[in-house]
Amino acid sequence: MDEIPKDADFLVAKQISTEGVQPTAEERRLEKQTLLRLDILLMPMTLILCFLAWLDRANVGNARIAGMDEDLKLSDYEYKCGGYHGYLHTLYPRRTPFQSHLEESRTTNSSSNTMHHVGAHHSRPEQVAHLRRIVACRFFLGLFEGGLFPGIILYLSGFYRRHELQQMDSIRGLRGWQWIFILEGLFTMCFGLFSFFMLPNGPETALTLRPEHAEHCISRMRLDANHFETEKVTIRKVASVLLDLHVWNLCAILFTNGVCLFGLAYFSPSIVEALGYSSTTTQLMTVPPYACGLLVTMLIAFLADRYQQRGLCALATTSIALIGAALLLVGRSLATRYAALVIFVTGIYSCSPCLISWVPNNSAGYTRRATAIAMGFISTSSGGILSTWIYPKSSAPYYNLGARFNLALVAVSMVLMVGHVLLLRKLNRRKGTRRARILEGMEECSYEEQLGRLGDRHPDYRYTY
Repeated sequence: MDEIPKDADFLVAKQISTEGVQPTAEERRLEKQTLLRLDILLMPMTLILCFLAWLDRANVGNARIAGMDEDLKLSDYEYKCGGYHGYLHTLYPRRTPFQSHLEESRTTNSSSNTMHHVGAHHSRPEQVAHLRRIVACRFFLGLFEGGLFPGIILYLSGFYRRHELQQMDSIRGLRGWQWIFILEGLFTMCFGLFSFFMLPNGPETALTLRPEHAEHCISRMRLDANHFETEKVTIRKVASVLLDLHVWNLCAILFTNGVCLFGLAYFSPSIVEALGYSSTTTQLMTVPPYACGLLVTMLIAFLADRYQQRGLCALATTSIALIGAALLLVGRSLATRYAALVIFVTGIYSCSPCLISWVPNNSAGYTRRATAIAMGFISTSSGGILSTWIYPKSSAPYYNLGARFNLALVAVSMVLMVGHVLLLRKLNRRKGTRRARILEGMEECSYEEQLGRLGDRHPDYRYTY
């Protein structure tokens, strides 16, 4: 038997070893080659898709300080209505990703068509002349974008195992805020069409995979009971997720995170502008908080994946957000308020990948995983609905209502995270003591058949915390 690999090879060995059998050197080589080839093709494409969709949803905050409110004569209430209708898609069934991504021949088509329609509707606000049109544009933007984020998470889970998973005024007679929508919307449309030809429907059609890599990738998915070609969707499997307390608890955590995250996306430009900066300077000063958040997010994502400690990393980043929320509430000087915003943005945004990946990490079986992911993103976007109402203009320049909301929700989130870790530990212990009872009636079935029936409830499937 080969000696136990060390350092970087250890994670690869841990992922592909089963029942204590160490992989051979050839298996480790094939594993690393397969992951590299998947990364080269999938990571840039899906990251850009997510980035464009997020940019298209959130930049209404930048358009606001660029003069949209004044040009359209929008009151504070009307601006919130425009933002609120962008989240009504959370109540629409399209949010359930397996409805639009289940058929293997439609997976890439769904993602590409979604992005094309997102870009088309995002570029329309430049024609807006009154509130009704901007509400309509935001509604359809949210409607077409609704299945994109959970769909991409589910799409990637078909390739990666669960522990491997963040001045133009007056040109052509248009104002600067109108060009924000036009340029970003057009680029999203073009990239959506480009992704149609680049993203594969499965490992078999991935451009960067040779036949041996595609076969190895499919075998890896079967280890997590997540190769959807072999699974039939049933109402019973969907409903089974609704009985899992750990899924609902994580949905509550995602809701609290969603309120803070989407509130920052829409209103951080307004918060910065309230510090006394001009419109142009405000646009520039909104960049450093997110740049800092990006660096911490990459570090936390690496640590969480390498040591499989979602809960600990989520608690650490939420602690950062707690400090920022407290400073936003009590700070009054310009330096303190801006530093608080940087800290708060860093904590909230770097926590989100830990929470998002926690959902597929603890859900096995294509249907169960798809349903859990959908529930998680519904919860996050439902938080976005609430976030549009906690930053009234009347509370400027300190936005005390939003600061109090954020501080309370971050504190609640930390309590729920501790409870979630304890719950997952308890469920893992219960699997060890009740193994015979859980597998009763399935003793003659193969491991793959057992995992197909039980999903993450199988006693050999350990929850990640």
